[in-house]
Amino acid sequence: MKTAPLLMVRADASPAIGSGHVMRCLAIGKAWQKFGGRVLWFSAENIAPLEERLRREGFDLRKIDSTPGTESDAEQTQSGALLAGAAWVVVDGYRFIPDYIRRLKNAGLHVLFLDDDGRFDFYAADVILNQNSCATASWYAHRGAFSLLLLGSQYALLRPEFVAESQNHECPDIGRRILITMGGSDPENVTEKVLRALLQLTENFEAKVVIGSGNVRGDELQAISDTSLTRFEIVRSPENMAPLMRWADVAISGAGSTCWELAYMGLPSIVIALSSDQQKIAEGLAQRDIAVSLDWHATLSTERIVDALQRLLRNHSHRLAMSERGRKLIDGRGAGRVAQFLQNSL
Repeated sequence: MKTAPLLMVRADASPAIGSGHVMRCLAIGKAWQKFGGRVLWFSAENIAPLEERLRREGFDLRKIDSTPGTESDAEQTQSGALLAGAAWVVVDGYRFIPDYIRRLKNAGLHVLFLDDDGRFDFYAADVILNQNSCATASWYAHRGAFSLLLLGSQYALLRPEFVAESQNHECPDIGRRILITMGGSDPENVTEKVLRALLQLTENFEAKVVIGSGNVRGDELQAISDTSLTRFEIVRSPENMAPLMRWADVAISGAGSTCWELAYMGLPSIVIALSSDQQKIAEGLAQRDIAVSLDWHATLSTERIVDALQRLLRNHSHRLAMSERGRKLIDGRGAGRVAQFLQNSL
């Protein structure tokens, strides 16, 4: 009997780096399973609720006993992949520098590397995947002659819970339901800045504030909500974000992978760049008028948040147009396209 092909993932999550790398690799893993494959997951750092979810999804979890991105990490990943007979190794994270990928390639492994901004001076992976709509081949001019590119929103990595949802989204004349989500950890505590801004709103509103499993300030944010006598609801570590996006009229979000989920769901959004790789994403979304970009978080004032939010809540036609453009951009089949590509390459 033929053994199902094995996909190995090397990705981490922590309060410092967030959960985005893990969550988008989860989408690839689920698509791989749908094609009949098995998933082995190696991590040096993770967040307990995420580990629990990965196990529930049927992935085999292993621990890297080393500092992420080091030579020792590469050796353990290499030996683990070879021993398990991995058909592909998916690597996601900016601590995995070109020499790390070269070491895996020199061992004869097939490697897919996820990237967001073309930051490295060379890319040695067999496949470079950038799901962002602004990605261009020029970012990867310095890559191996064998390296293939999967670029753009057609490869947006949505998890099954989003794909199961309808893309239809109601757009009321005046928006009042606001979803706030700054990723799995929000190390710069941008969530609090947004909460302080909402306290200045004069509109009638409701807000759901998502606190990710890696956010160490959850209790502080809960205290702000409890004492402000406003209409905030703190939602801690939701496993399924889709119903929250279905509920909201507008989202205020970090400009990471959540943007593609929001676009798919047709939810108009205001995005904030929480890290350097998110700046190009925010700019690209603004250029397409799928989201309103407030640029870099550190220079953002509460007054600017309030102004952008008031304008969007009051402008029905703009929200409706943003919703339609987002749904056209993201069709929900990106993870399946990636898994199919990898399977066809076996």
